[in-house]
This record gives sequence, structure tokens and C-alpha cells, in this order.
Amino acid sequence: MNKKKLKILVFLFALNSITLYLYFSSHPDHFRHKSPKNHFPNTQNHFSLSENHHHNFHSSITSQYSKPWPILPSYLPWSQNPNVAWRSCEGYFGNGFTLKVDLLKTSPELHRKFGENTVSSDGGWFRCFFSETLQSSICEGGAIRMNPDEILMSRGGEKLESVIGRSEDDELPVFKNGAFQIKVIDKLKIGKKLVDEKFLNKYLPEGAISRHTMRELIDSIQLVGADDFHCSEWIEEPSLLITRFEYANLFHTVTDWYSAYVASRVTGLPSRPHLVFVDGHCETQLEETWKALFSSLTYAKNFSGPVCFRHAVLSPLGYETALFKGLTETIDCNGASAHDLWQNPDDKKTARLSEFGEMIRAAFGFPVDRQNIPRTVTGPNVLFVRREDYLAHPRHGGKVQSRLSNEEQVFDSIKSWALNHSECKLNVINGLFAHMSMKEQVRAIQDASVIVGAHGAGLTHIVSAAPKAVILEIISSEYRRPHFALIAQWKGLEYHPIYLEGSYADPPVVIDKLSSILRSLGC
Repeated sequence: MNKKKLKILVFLFALNSITLYLYFSSHPDHFRHKSPKNHFPNTQNHFSLSENHHHNFHSSITSQYSKPWPILPSYLPWSQNPNVAWRSCEGYFGNGFTLKVDLLKTSPELHRKFGENTVSSDGGWFRCFFSETLQSSICEGGAIRMNPDEILMSRGGEKLESVIGRSEDDELPVFKNGAFQIKVIDKLKIGKKLVDEKFLNKYLPEGAISRHTMRELIDSIQLVGADDFHCSEWIEEPSLLITRFEYANLFHTVTDWYSAYVASRVTGLPSRPHLVFVDGHCETQLEETWKALFSSLTYAKNFSGPVCFRHAVLSPLGYETALFKGLTETIDCNGASAHDLWQNPDDKKTARLSEFGEMIRAAFGFPVDRQNIPRTVTGPNVLFVRREDYLAHPRHGGKVQSRLSNEEQVFDSIKSWALNHSECKLNVINGLFAHMSMKEQVRAIQDASVIVGAHGAGLTHIVSAAPKAVILEIISSEYRRPHFALIAQWKGLEYHPIYLEGSYADPPVVIDKLSSILRSLGC
């Protein structure tokens, strides 16, 4: 080995040694916080100062145990844009959280060295992003301590059969003062609450929500000094704290999925966060999709003692999303392709729901190519989404309310008609969703050319439908609600309703409408 190569090796060794020294000397908590137990599956408690392109972090050690974001054809940047118009489509469905409110900041020296979200032994940080359009906030912070013993609720995550009859009040959290804490070094702040009622009313208004659990959680946060900030374990990867209400209903769960997705994007998380359910609901079939969408999940009461989060994000309630607000206010938006919006921005158009639907499909490993037209080798799929009796939650009798009194007759008539359809071969799919896994349900939706069904939560799956899919909704006189017409509009899907005088549908009428749709598809 010549002297020149030796000098290069010595130089590289010295540079690496200096880099390691500077990193560990400026991150003393890396050595200080050890975890006796890890509640996130497939994760280890090691320090992760994640790169965040939106917040321009200066350091990046991304956890290999967090799922990466998939590549989505409809993705558009979520960076902060102060010019997002009030009540525009981006204001409703994207990053309209344009007002940043800092409640706690890190020290100027650490801010300069490692970025604004750096947490060390000096203390934590907390801030909120407020949306004037949605009248809602997404909040995040660091060095946050959660004490499960100070949250009154059932354990959560149990098998449904073991908690039959349990009341909803037992499952929703009640936060004692100090249930959540943030470490501070300013002695004048120690012992105080993070926020006052004026802040809550301005940035976390209750609106029409009878119990605003995110507001109540933030109201419980107290500021404590280092001597009182004790943790049984540290969670190093970004974690999303979520409280669910109508957790067994697909429509309301989709609003929660969307809120969690938006919160993750607005805060610029470099990979999919881990979830902590701050509620005591039992296990449901819908958890399969929660687990697919995000890196892992656990229930707050599963922690054996006070747990500290290096980076926690508080997801708004699903009631505060455009998906829910659209039921009571006019949201004049139409679905468009991300490519078109990138070239010609339009406040009246959005690709965000298409992006979200692609996220669900990608989470299950399905293709998300927008040019993919759902058509099998033998012919197009006609998916009939069925309503079935099933036990949904501890207070449910197991019987679903009929929205189509002769559903079986309509389905059988479509099957018989399809067998004799001469123009092309049709595949009629019996969408018995209550007895299918979530992955199978999403597969059936994405492969369908036409999706037929009576008004019911199962139709919310159309958020994951292919771009060229057509929706045919059969609507009884008692359930003339705009849920699925709006989702179709916001995704840019072709939508056709059949309005009934009661709950009985004449099969020839349904078949005539379906035949017309198929002719327009060239079949």
C-alpha cells in the first residue's frame, strides 16, 4: 500500500470518528433512555431523528422498521403553501392547514444545529397547524409523556365476544390533568398547562362535536421539569395518536383513515408512522386496514407505564374531514388527475381522494397504475356490494337494517341476465363484504368496472375504485343521503342513482340501467 492510499484511509477514519463523536455528544438521550419493553411490533427503540423534507431537517437517521411511503400516481406535494384559498378543494382535502402556531420551541442553539424539531435533554416542543376551511388543527410535538393510568377508559383491543354489552362511555377516554406532559427547562413554565381555553376555542373549536377528544387531550397537557419527567420507555419513531368514535362503521373509519393520512403528510413524516389508539374499543375487522396503511398499531392501555414519544402527531377527528363535513355543507369540488392539476391548478378540482384510494390499494400490495382499466380476461367485473347481518360492536344486535328489501332477488336477476348477455362476457361478483377480509374487499373494488349496491357503509370502498369505474347506487326513500354521490364526484367517477319509492327495487329497472352503463363501456 503506498503512502497516498494510507493517508486517504487515515483521513477517512479520522473524519468518521469526528462525525460519530459530534453526533453522540449532541444526542445524550440516545444513551440515557433505555426501554425495557417495546409495544410496537417489528420495531426497536433506537434514536431516530427523521428527515423531513417539508421542515428541512439537518439530520436523518430513518428507522428501517417504519414502512416507506409508496409511489402513488396521483400524489401531489403536501408542502406548506400560505396561498391556499379558503374553502378551496385543497383547503378541504389537502394541506389547508396554513396557520402555524408554535406553543413550545426548542432552544435557538439546537434549532440551528439540528433543525426545529430536535429534542434533547433541554426539553420538548409543540405546535399546531390550523385550517380555516375545516376549522380544525393538526398538532405535533416532541418529548411528550403519556401516562395510561391517568386516562380513564377500558383496555381496548379485546376480542368482541369477550366484551358484549360494554357501554360506549367505558371505551372513550377521559383525561385527567397531567395525563400527557411535556418536559420544559424554563422554570417559569413548570407546573403550568400547555394551553388555555382561549387557545382551545380558537384553534380546536368544538363545533357540533359533542365530545372533542383531541381538544380534551391537549387540554390535559402539563409542563413539567426534568425531575418529574420519568419514562418507562421511549418511542423513537414518529407516532400518530388517534381516538376513534364510530370505529366499526366503514364510512366513519374511512374518515379516520383519511384524517390520519392527511396528518402524516401535513407534518411531513418521512415514512408511515406508528399508531397509538387512545381509546378502549375492542378489536374489529377494520384493524386489518389500519395495520396495512401504517407501520404498526397498539392501544394506549397496552403500555405498562408512562411512555415518552420523541415525535407525536395528534390526528384530528374524522368528523372534521371534508368527507364528513360534505354531508351538511356544500363542497363544490370535482375529481381530476394529478397530472392535469400539476399543469393547470384549479381550486375547484382535486386529486386528493384518488391519491388516498391509491394509498389504500398500495398498502395491500395492489397495483395503482391510473391507466389500468379494470377488466378481466373474460370480461368486465360487475360487483354487487351486499348488506349482511353481522356482529359489529358490543352494543350491536347482529342485524343490519335493510336498505333494499329484495336485495337477493335483484342480485339473482342480474346474475341470470349476465349469463345471457350476448355483447360480452360479464363476471357478476357477489360482494359479501361482512365475510371477506379487508384485503379481499379492496381487491374486489379495484377490479370492478361497475360497482352496484344499496346505500350502505360498504360503498365507501369506492374511494379505492379504479379511475374508470362506474357507480350505480340503489337508494331507498328512507336513505336519500349524499355520501357516495359526493365521494364519486370528488374522485371524478361516473355515478348513477336509482331512487326507490320505498325499499323495493324492480329488477328490470336495475338491469336496464346496468345495461345502459355497460353499453357506454363498450359492452
